[in-house]
Amino acid sequence: MRIFLVLIVLLSLFGSCASKKDLIYFQPDSTALNTSYELNAPRLQPGDILTISITADDIRATEPFNQINIYQTGTPQNANPFIPTYVIDSEGNIEFPKLGEVKLAGKTRVEAIKDLKEEVGKYIVNPGVNMTIRNFRVTVLGEVLKPGTYEVENDRITLLEALGMAGDLTINGVRKNVLVIREQNGQKVEYRVDLTKRDALNSPVYYLSQNDVVYVEPNGARIQSSKYTQNTSIFVSIASLIITIVAVVVR
Repeated sequence: MRIFLVLIVLLSLFGSCASKKDLIYFQPDSTALNTSYELNAPRLQPGDILTISITADDIRATEPFNQINIYQTGTPQNANPFIPTYVIDSEGNIEFPKLGEVKLAGKTRVEAIKDLKEEVGKYIVNPGVNMTIRNFRVTVLGEVLKPGTYEVENDRITLLEALGMAGDLTINGVRKNVLVIREQNGQKVEYRVDLTKRDALNSPVYYLSQNDVVYVEPNGARIQSSKYTQNTSIFVSIASLIITIVAVVVR
């Protein structure tokens, strides 16, 4: 009876083991790769925090466009650098010195820089525009080695890079159904990516946007092991009781 119970447990464990095809990324096929960052670049959203500074050959001409830190003291040589920040409001605008309201939501960072440069260029000659998204972060959850929220220094990060930052999928992670949750036009949109296929490299979420959430679900073996862990003591007690009763009846 004990041997029979052990065999049942072992068979259930082996039956849930993953095959080679479940684990290998980007298995060879005839899919053509055509991912373009320019077509899938993240777009600015309400709530984004931007640092924007204007430069030009004539530094004095840029002063009306650059915020000034009223607490900054000392000479320009020894003063702490101050980086102006702007928050995109619910209407998709920022309030920019001299220009007033400027619509940025829905544009890529490159497009926003180009538009600002054109507007500032009406006042100064050949201006430069530096822009950074300060709150660009992605969250990776589920069956990865190091789940968490990760800050990104620029606006160009791929799904693979995000998973790499999280330590890659564990052996129990489902590679065929990785979920990416993205906010678009105020609504949450779900995308599913099969990392075992080369077509994953063509996914619209191959390049991640700010605040994307990546979730890797557990496979059957992981779920089963969780059940065994939670209920092992109960199963052992019940099995022992049944074996005892059977032994008494047989006698």
